[in-house]
Amino acid sequence: MPQIYVFINKLRIEIAIHFCKFAFLNKLHTLRYFIEFAYNGKNYFGFQVQPDVISVQETLDKALSLLLRQKIEIVGAGRTDSGVHAKQMFAHFDAIEIEDIPKLIQRLNSFLPIDIVVFNIHIVHEDAHARFDAISRKYEYYIHTFKDVFINEGSWYVHHKLDVDKMNEAAKILLEYTDFECFSKVHTDVKTFNCALSEAFWKQNENQIIFTISADRFLRNMVRAIVGTLINVGLNKLSINDFRKIIESKNRSKAGFSVPAHGLYLVEVKYPYIK
Repeated sequence: MPQIYVFINKLRIEIAIHFCKFAFLNKLHTLRYFIEFAYNGKNYFGFQVQPDVISVQETLDKALSLLLRQKIEIVGAGRTDSGVHAKQMFAHFDAIEIEDIPKLIQRLNSFLPIDIVVFNIHIVHEDAHARFDAISRKYEYYIHTFKDVFINEGSWYVHHKLDVDKMNEAAKILLEYTDFECFSKVHTDVKTFNCALSEAFWKQNENQIIFTISADRFLRNMVRAIVGTLINVGLNKLSINDFRKIIESKNRSKAGFSVPAHGLYLVEVKYPYIK
């Protein structure tokens, strides 16, 4: 009998501890946050965590986990490739309520390496998703045709003269289509190659030629393949009609080369609930 009483008492204690833990965790209610940031991709093997290499995601995860004293794993708006930059990027994460967001931003920027900066942290609804809720994304690709030693790390040097007007004429054709399999990385696991483009154009300033493209979504390597193919148009290696045929072929081998990553920037991500 005494052994039964001992067992019952132990059980009561364990139940009491369990309910205390439940009550404690219930008080520490987590919220969903969006973090807005930018990075120079030169020193990173892309945004997404990968084994044995440094990534933007892992760097932010570690910084947030350390400063908030809880395990944080962010989910990004997209997965930029190795060497690609972002002037504006979003990710979401769940955390126990942050008491002082401006102070956390200040501490993050002091702690993070010089090539990552945090702009803002937004409280959002619990089902908000940085990747699936984005309604548009905008990329820019930077080219310079005059030798400039000060911009080489963020712009691609093209040695030959480009016909920008012809490249713009070809870029307009992109807006007539939605299936961009010809510009997608091969052996990808996406369910559809459809993307709704809203703009695609080249703009030339004094020293650089900048390609801007916006869509609801992008395929992996899509922008760099488009730029490489448009450059072949600008070099008169492809006609406007050739460019159209490439899109309609849905064959990656028909399209042009992928331009280097260091000239590509994710510049804007839009959400219906973030202004």
